[in-house]
Amino acid sequence: MTTTGIRLHAPAPGWALTADVVVVGSGVAGLTAALRCEAAGLSTVVVTKARLDDGSTRWAQGGIAAALGEGDTPGQHLDDTLVAGVGLCDEAAVRLLVTEGPDAVRRLIATGAHFDESADGALQLTREGGHHRRRIAHAGGDATGAEISRALVDAVRARGLRTVENALVLDLLTDAEGRTAGVTLHVMGEGQHDGVGAVHAPAVVLATGGMGQVFSATTNPSVSTGDGVALALRAGAEVSDLEFVQFHPTVLFLGPDAEGQQPLVSEAVRGEGAHLVDADGTRFMVGQHELAELAPRDVVAKGITRRMRERGAAHMFLDARHFGAEMWEHRFPTILAACRAHGIDPVTEPIPVAPAAHYASGGVRTDSRGRTTVPGLYACGEVACTGVHGANRLASNSLLEGLVYAERIAADVAARHADGTLHAREVHPLTHPETPAHPLLPPEARLTIQRIMTDGAGVLRSAGSLTRAGDRLRHLHTEAREALHEHGKTAEPGVDAWEATNLLCVARVLVAAAAQREETRGCHWREDHPDRDDPAWRRHLVVRLNPDRTLAVHTTQAPDFPPTGPPTQSPQEQ
Repeated sequence: MTTTGIRLHAPAPGWALTADVVVVGSGVAGLTAALRCEAAGLSTVVVTKARLDDGSTRWAQGGIAAALGEGDTPGQHLDDTLVAGVGLCDEAAVRLLVTEGPDAVRRLIATGAHFDESADGALQLTREGGHHRRRIAHAGGDATGAEISRALVDAVRARGLRTVENALVLDLLTDAEGRTAGVTLHVMGEGQHDGVGAVHAPAVVLATGGMGQVFSATTNPSVSTGDGVALALRAGAEVSDLEFVQFHPTVLFLGPDAEGQQPLVSEAVRGEGAHLVDADGTRFMVGQHELAELAPRDVVAKGITRRMRERGAAHMFLDARHFGAEMWEHRFPTILAACRAHGIDPVTEPIPVAPAAHYASGGVRTDSRGRTTVPGLYACGEVACTGVHGANRLASNSLLEGLVYAERIAADVAARHADGTLHAREVHPLTHPETPAHPLLPPEARLTIQRIMTDGAGVLRSAGSLTRAGDRLRHLHTEAREALHEHGKTAEPGVDAWEATNLLCVARVLVAAAAQREETRGCHWREDHPDRDDPAWRRHLVVRLNPDRTLAVHTTQAPDFPPTGPPTQSPQEQ
């Protein structure tokens, strides 16, 4: 295994910690992995970009899906997941998810998470898009993620796990053979550690969340800049399915020029009976799918977008006035407060909604134990591509996937530690030249990248739009490279420049994959190729980064992923 040799330009580490495993990220996946590793006796460090409870998990409104209700079975959950994934799920990965999911949720409850219960003490389960049964456990009405985050953070603090907060992970450290030896990171602000440092560990778990900030309007927090995927690419790992970005159908519409994180209006609102309507009050999803408003998210997002185009409208409406004030206040207090904060009262008026970037179904390719193609590097949660989601994530499967695969990673790391194959690595010496080998983008490039991606690689895509997006991204890349090579100039190392550089990296991969996949499948919608093409495209696109930062793309032979390891096909240079 060899790495690409590409690193973010940064100062030399000024401090270091040592551990058996370092977990990067503090959502449901990261904290679960950390707690399980610590319980197995492993020396564990948690690194997180903001505060422990500031990741994407706490924004999750809907809930966590598992076959916990009477009459429901893992098999039924499997079927719904495969349908939503539109032929691209790895069935073995899904089977693991739905089979191990119920007990994983019970362990989460034992850790301290409190889910809403009915009068008889049973879990109060609801339904969301793509599910044929009520199997979504929720907390605080629409504050499930916040409750899960609270419980896990409390457990981490109670057990005294070492944590490094306000830290942006930079690059993977490796030994001379390319095996994982830790990470470099930059701690922002004052504290026990400051500036660039390192955590030396033979196992690294990426749980860095998504890359929603690659688009102008997203439900993701500002920290979701694709750092984990970019790190993995620079380290030589494979990523897959980045073209499948799920646009949540119902995001509060704040105006045509709104940018950054937008308030989500949970799918659970439709699960409880809210209707999608146009300005005339017509329910336009009826007749488009057997589940109408509760169709899988890609179907609903496309239905809304089509109706917006037909009517020349910037948004549609979600009508839940029939809920009444009491239901809104008790079942959806977070959404009610967000709407009212923006001058909308859903008790008395329909909510203006439009699709916005929400969830990355793809990411760093892993096997059933969370192993990537780089020895010692693991990934779980939204940063990973386990094969569970296929071309479109089933609602509320994300928290479950983070939970189940984090436990599987911890078990694998503990087993390797026990058999002696997980031991400290000697870090391959780093060089820190005054003139970097690769440029950093200036912070202002972030906004440019977001607009390029929204214009060319959003809900609606075509060969023309993707070509334009690819050309504009390439221009940013070339401009920065030429400024460095010809004039020795690059952006100053710092969080904003590192984030912009990471966003460009993941944006280029997303656009390259979307341009190559000439079909419409799941949340990848090509206007010029409106049909699903199973003979040609019921397979995955896998991407690696070459040492010169070009992209190597190859396809799998089937929907099920091959074992993690070097690609066996000749890559196509992009």
